[in-house]
Amino acid sequence: MLMRTDPFRELDRLAQQLTSSGTWTRPSTMAMDAYREGDEYVVVFDLPGVPADAIDIDVERNMLTVKAERRPATKADDVQMELSERPLGVFSRQIVLADTLDTEHIAADYDAGVLTLRIPISERAKPRKITVGGASSRKQISG
Repeated sequence: MLMRTDPFRELDRLAQQLTSSGTWTRPSTMAMDAYREGDEYVVVFDLPGVPADAIDIDVERNMLTVKAERRPATKADDVQMELSERPLGVFSRQIVLADTLDTEHIAADYDAGVLTLRIPISERAKPRKITVGGASSRKQISG
């Protein structure tokens, strides 16, 4: 069978594979989206092939850290790998959260390789109405 090959493409793939697998001391980054939805800040991470027990989420002060590890699938002794393009190793992402977010009530869901974090916006950051009184009636501003 005649196969068309591109040696530079193979070299690029090999170089990427050698440099992209993350370790605990030098993790690779993971793709993410972040947006505001109503009274929540939503952060979504792509982690295909990562089991839920291999995901670690930490919050220290205003620093959110998400780490995940994709391990190689267990293979039998008689299996010979022909092609391996899916990155393995450790992936990590750190995000500085604003003071207006309630880090005490973060909700995390993981479904179909997508990790979704929902961070509520704190009450003190939400807009509120302040009434203005006349000089004769003094009012205390609460909020």
